[in-house]
Amino acid sequence: MFHQFLQEEDGAQVVEYALIIAVISIALVIALQALTNGASFTTFIARVATCLTTAVCV
Repeated sequence: MFHQFLQEEDGAQVVEYALIIAVISIALVIALQALTNGASFTTFIARVATCLTTAVCV
């Protein structure tokens, strides 16, 4: 029974997907920090909204 438990690989896919999601999340946080140039995330979102709704991007 213990031998059969060790050979089971059903949970491995869940762990792999969790690791992929974690790496992507960390990359997104790092990318957003680089884009904000020290400003707050709210300021960054406001800048994006301004660029999307007007012709002027600051």
